[in-house]
Amino acid sequence: MYAIIETGGKQILVEKDQAIFVEKLDVQEGEEVVFDTVVAVKNRTLKVGAPYVKGATVTARVEKQGKGKKITVFKYKSKKGSTRRKQGHRQPYTKLIVTDIISG
Repeated sequence: MYAIIETGGKQILVEKDQAIFVEKLDVQEGEEVVFDTVVAVKNRTLKVGAPYVKGATVTARVEKQGKGKKITVFKYKSKKGSTRRKQGHRQPYTKLIVTDIISG
């Protein structure tokens, strides 16, 4: 059984007991999160929502809050002495463990 959920402006395919990384959510470690924005669910048959499947939910447990690897952003324009800019960025994330999928 799997489901496609929508979170953080992205759609993610999840299965039971799977670890997923999503955009940072405002919850503490160890708490449960319920996603009701389920786009599709497949148990024996595929249910596709318009836009969401009614009654379908995905429950996940927050395992960790963290930051991703650092990336370097470098902006440069040739033949211009003052238009060089170097900047770093670390994207915050939330690691979840999917505990239950209810097809509705």
